[in-house]
Amino acid sequence: MSALIETAPGYRAGRTLPLRVEALRQLKRRRTLAMGLILGLLPFVLIVAFAVGGTPDGGREGRVTLMDTATASGANFAATCLFVSAGFLLVVPVALFHGDTVASEANWSSLRYLLAAPVPRSRLLWSKLAVALGMSAAAMVLLPLVALVAGTAAYGWGPLELPTGGSLATADALPRLAVVVAFIFVSQLVTAGLAFWLSTKTDAPLGAVGGAVGLTIVGNVLDAVTALGSWREFLPAHWQFAWADALQPQLEWGGMVKGAAVSFTYAVVLFALAFRTFSRKDIVS
Repeated sequence: MSALIETAPGYRAGRTLPLRVEALRQLKRRRTLAMGLILGLLPFVLIVAFAVGGTPDGGREGRVTLMDTATASGANFAATCLFVSAGFLLVVPVALFHGDTVASEANWSSLRYLLAAPVPRSRLLWSKLAVALGMSAAAMVLLPLVALVAGTAAYGWGPLELPTGGSLATADALPRLAVVVAFIFVSQLVTAGLAFWLSTKTDAPLGAVGGAVGLTIVGNVLDAVTALGSWREFLPAHWQFAWADALQPQLEWGGMVKGAAVSFTYAVVLFALAFRTFSRKDIVS
């Protein structure tokens, strides 16, 4: 059968399931639109909260946090939105876009028809993974971009006031925020890998998404166990806020490099497991 497919006139494995087709399919889904709406509305919810609750006026015991500088400028507001969402909210779209890839096709009983088209299994996974990564990156950019525009309209365009003291000019603040977004995306690759791997093992999309979110939460809980000592440095959750080093007068790369290395290593292993699992899986749905 494989020999017939390889020699069939006009058949090219690399042309099956083009990325643009898969991207359009995923963009039109209601869960994509709903997630985009939630991320786009969050900055406005925070602006209303600050308007109702009052402007932050300093931290406890004289310590100033990023939240305390939220209304200093649009750049500060964007950084604050990233701070309040990086720990959990941004985990959800990553888990959703990756955990709902293969499992949803199996749940709809359309997976076997895609493979019978014939779309090679590796091609199917690469297309879905590339689109899921692209949509996750778009989600990471959407939130701070909307926050920057909305924050500038509400609080003005100005320098980024640093919690540690001092400020960054706008020309320097925007690249720093870009570094923050890039690191958050890399740190979420572990969740992406977990969700993608689970998606190849189950026909229940919610199981893959929920499992990835649940394991991410477990990692956060383990990181809070100080008795683990230096072992916590092998947990991706230990480095999830290392991007705060980018919001200092002098940019520090040490923590972000270590965190990115840990996350990337886990992600590569999990993605490899996903391809291995799917290549050996008996597709019946």
